Amino acid sequence: MNCFILVLPILIWNVFLTNKLPVNYQQDVFSRGIPAYVTLGENVTRIVIFLLAFLMPLNLRSDRQRLGLCIYVIGLLLYFASWSILIIFPNNTWSESMLGFSAPAYTPAIWLLGIGLIGDSFYFSLPFRRWPFIAVSVAFLAFHISHTILVYNRISV
Repeated sequence: MNCFILVLPILIWNVFLTNKLPVNYQQDVFSRGIPAYVTLGENVTRIVIFLLAFLMPLNLRSDRQRLGLCIYVIGLLLYFASWSILIIFPNNTWSESMLGFSAPAYTPAIWLLGIGLIGDSFYFSLPFRRWPFIAVSVAFLAFHISHTILVYNRISV
């Protein structure tokens, strides 16, 4: 097993529930007017995260890895909750605020941190460092949050 298995619940959730989100999250609205560099940066960093997670064996031998699993589970629950609120209560104050609207974009920081703490090696013989996964995750979050804020600013005018 590898750390990519930790990404699968997010992918499955997104595939099955994206169409349940309010209209402003649907592809045609959410992607409209977003600069190409934001979309490209978001997609490239997402792919690199998936690749790095795939290359990291999933082990829970150390205290750091077990802490990472706890952080991952908390992040996953918060991510799912952020979507659920938007789906169930799309017109409430939280969902219509910038903080609520962008919650699905910033809550991945928590589960990504968890994965970053769980990973402690690669399948190949290069020395392992956490910083590439963390750095790519930070870059992804910057693009992903920027994308969401651009959409929020466009629709809230």
